Amino acid sequence: MSNHTTDVSPTQGSTVPSFSNSSTIISSTIVGNSTSVNSSSSPLDEIAANDIMSTAIYVYSFFAALGFLAGCFLLFSFVQTYRAHQRLAWLDCLLWVFCGLQLLLLLLSLHTVTRPKYLSITALSCAALSFTINTVSLCGLLVLVLMAYVLTLDPPSHALLRRPGVCVTLVVLTSVLISLVLAGVRGPRDGLHEVTDCSMDPTSAGVSYAAARLFMVFLIPYILQLGLLISGCVRQWKSKGRFLSGSEEGPVFLTVTVFMFFCLLFYSVSLLRGAQLESEKTLSYHERAFLTIAEFVLFSGSSISLLLVLFMHRPCRESLHGVMRQLRDCCYSPGRTQPNRNIIAPHIEITDTLQDIES
Repeated sequence: MSNHTTDVSPTQGSTVPSFSNSSTIISSTIVGNSTSVNSSSSPLDEIAANDIMSTAIYVYSFFAALGFLAGCFLLFSFVQTYRAHQRLAWLDCLLWVFCGLQLLLLLLSLHTVTRPKYLSITALSCAALSFTINTVSLCGLLVLVLMAYVLTLDPPSHALLRRPGVCVTLVVLTSVLISLVLAGVRGPRDGLHEVTDCSMDPTSAGVSYAAARLFMVFLIPYILQLGLLISGCVRQWKSKGRFLSGSEEGPVFLTVTVFMFFCLLFYSVSLLRGAQLESEKTLSYHERAFLTIAEFVLFSGSSISLLLVLFMHRPCRESLHGVMRQLRDCCYSPGRTQPNRNIIAPHIEITDTLQDIES
């Protein structure tokens, strides 16, 4: 009898252990094999974190839709330019490839729309998804490196790095090799056919993977860009030339690369911090929500970059204005008066001279 009264008595704190146990069950059920959330977090923390992730999904979906439309229009504009001139300048080709890669990244980001519930696939499929995203992201950054090389050094048209075949081979091969190294560091090394909650860069991969990704995917491309920009500035300062060869693609390149720099920096630092918390077993639901927001920021860099190219690149901007004028003319009602349009009707006046009358 005394044991029964002790179990049901509210003064003994019997609800606290059951509350902790339920939290542990929830964390192991929802998070699965990708991350391990601190068992001291309460279900209320989980609900609040899920609300934050849901709001982040709505915001990201808006920017992703705008970026997808901008990317489709940019590809259409480049195709129209090629059909009109039967050729594209080398910088326009690089810009076209960059926009195509960013559009592909937006399509690959669709796996995040299921949050707060993670995508449930096999570990091998998740590793393949992470490998593909890292490869495409690296290709886009290396294309920016090529643009920095052309803009700052202004190499001749017969230079080795201005040949399409050489550039494609170099960019793809370098991206694949770096992604393979990251895949080896990331794992998994066993249980490849087990279904798990998939994350692009799981914190369970460890601090070594986050640090390797920070160095290979972020630092290497931007160190190359910075070195090219500095050497180009020194070269043009000595020759008293214009910065970035006076090209109209220069401001577009600088704006896009700076914006993507901050997006990649934010995501890389967040992933490294999350991996450290994971190793210390202190990763909470709010930290997991913060990692999801950082992932959205990373993909938003692709969306905003497409919008920046559309509004800053003069040929694309003029093409957009032309399409808007055509839509306005098509939607204009023909029955309405047009006050700004003056139609001059021909007026023919016939006069008889005196000689015609007398005859």
